[in-house]
Amino acid sequence: MRAAVMRNSQLIVDTVPDPEPREGEVLVKTLACGICGSDLHALKHAAKMVEIARESGAPFVLDLNRDVVMGHEFCAEVVDYGPNASATLPPGARVVSMPLIFRNGRIEGVGYSNEAPGGYGELMALSAALVLPVPNGLATEHAALTEPMAVGVHAVAKARLDPQDAPLVIGCGPVGLAVIAALKLKSAEPIVAADFSPLRRALAERMGAHVVVNPAERSAMHALAEASSTRPAVIFECVGVPGLLHQIMREAPVGARLVVAGVCMEDDLIKPMLGINKELSVQFVLGYTAEEFASTLQAIAEGRIDVAPLVTGRVGVDGVPGAFETLAKPDAHAKILVEPWRA
Repeated sequence: MRAAVMRNSQLIVDTVPDPEPREGEVLVKTLACGICGSDLHALKHAAKMVEIARESGAPFVLDLNRDVVMGHEFCAEVVDYGPNASATLPPGARVVSMPLIFRNGRIEGVGYSNEAPGGYGELMALSAALVLPVPNGLATEHAALTEPMAVGVHAVAKARLDPQDAPLVIGCGPVGLAVIAALKLKSAEPIVAADFSPLRRALAERMGAHVVVNPAERSAMHALAEASSTRPAVIFECVGVPGLLHQIMREAPVGARLVVAGVCMEDDLIKPMLGINKELSVQFVLGYTAEEFASTLQAIAEGRIDVAPLVTGRVGVDGVPGAFETLAKPDAHAKILVEPWRA
């Protein structure tokens, strides 16, 4: 099959072996796959990512000397089933899935594995037990955004919001926009959001933010205080660059809760006494639960999460390397979809 392959820390378009579904697996054709910011990080910081995965006891790690077909935000079409797989959906059915597969007694991350190619290729093997049918009428490109939107749903769930809490979203890239959508789903208000990019600020408003600020012109913390007075602050860090967590802790009001959803791949420094003196709470978040993934798909299908504004570009396999370069510029795109069937 044709695929965009991470090889020697570069993206190469090449022909690679078709995946073969093993016991309990389903073979699918990739219809659409979003390019995630974590994929950009992985390409640039692959060695660091492997090091951190080992330190944290992650159940799967990459061998960087072997090919990796990335892509974990996908909608696909059922092609065939492996041995002893429960064939609950017919060939041709559209599906989404958590990007996990169970092999040889361990978990592999689809798109972050040497064994389980992701959606930047024409075909994937998935765990049959994890695939969910796409509800009738839901566009393929919108179903493909179930995974990134579930990240926002999980981050908001981990925040354990009270009705009086005042949310602030720092960074309106795909993660921040997903958090804003999840906050809107929870009827949280006012939602304050901050980003330097005019495109992302406009998208933040479309996704449900009530107050949007440019940090170069106005302090996000001041905007939050003006919009919510003395209500408890819940701050979602959705950027993932060194120094930002320290800055937020320095500027946060007393008693604030910080939810760290941005993926920082580099070492960072904070001053614990800032958190101690202010009695700040810090919650790191990752991924989502199976229930959150399924409920996010349903919310998108019912129109309670509107993902249409997020899709700003589409490419075939040959366009993936260029799309990675384009996404490094925050004013160019929000979410580019890879459609491997596209010429």
